[in-house]
Amino acid sequence: MEEFQTMERKRHCKPAFDKIPKEKQERILGAAAKEFAAMGFTAANINVIAKKAGISIGSMYNYFSAKEDLFLTVNDQGYEVIAEVVNTVAAQEGDIFHKIETLIRAVQKYARLHTELNQIYLDITSQGLSHLSSKLSNQLETITAGLYHRLIKEAQDQGIVSSSIDPCVGAFCIDNLIVMLQYAYASDYFAQRLKIFVGEDALDNDEKMVRGIMLFIRKALAP
Repeated sequence: MEEFQTMERKRHCKPAFDKIPKEKQERILGAAAKEFAAMGFTAANINVIAKKAGISIGSMYNYFSAKEDLFLTVNDQGYEVIAEVVNTVAAQEGDIFHKIETLIRAVQKYARLHTELNQIYLDITSQGLSHLSSKLSNQLETITAGLYHRLIKEAQDQGIVSSSIDPCVGAFCIDNLIVMLQYAYASDYFAQRLKIFVGEDALDNDEKMVRGIMLFIRKALAP
């Protein structure tokens, strides 16, 4: 299966950023991720980010032309994490159901390990970032859309998924299930929503969620 390519950070940062030590790059992007996750893109302050990263504001603008470029670079970092997960799942042996289950488990792990990136992913869906929506959705969603579409087509050829299912619509439905689960780890509102539907232990009982979602998907896709 063809691998999905990760994106180069240099698309949004200046050449000077690529020349500094990796530890310093990670410190700057880590401070930026925390500020964007806590405040949102609009309210986030690039001066605050520079201070928390331990650099001058002049240095920050030597690395990024504007706050938007810094934000997009942080999102590139999130994309790289997602691409790595998708490539790992796509390369595994097993049928569509095994791969989707593996992806759900990876999402549960990702959401806990990368809380700021997960919060930013939720925030970029807001209307306040509509000027970036086309660029960000094309970048972040295309990779998973391609994976689900391909898995469904292959499973239809194998006779384990109904041939009456439109692969594009099926991919959209599967992604919605997983995205809503991911949101529950980033937002108090979506966490409470999940508990209302599934129970108070929903976010603490990963196996319950995996089993429930996979049973639903198997029944929905069955021939």
